[in-house]
Amino acid sequence: MTADHTPAENTPAVTSRMARLFDVRYVIGGLLGLYGVVLVIVGLTDGPEQYAQAAGFAVNLWTGVALVVVAVAFLLWASLRPLGIEVDAEAEDLAAGPPT
Repeated sequence: MTADHTPAENTPAVTSRMARLFDVRYVIGGLLGLYGVVLVIVGLTDGPEQYAQAAGFAVNLWTGVALVVVAVAFLLWASLRPLGIEVDAEAEDLAAGPPT
């Protein structure tokens, strides 16, 4: 007995959603953002000793700001150019099968 039923895991819409779920750009953006926020907080609380060691430059603060900017760029890139198969409405209707 054979059935022409396609499992939900093989439909283009589900495949496209799963590809976006495991997009490495979200992971990279999230980690860089987390590290950047931590460095910004540390940079704002640095004392005169840390500035003296860095020749008067707020290394933690500016590195944290740069990491946050790069993280935002990664997250925007991932959201504006998502991975996956481009699925149109007609293909989704065909994948769903005949109406019952």
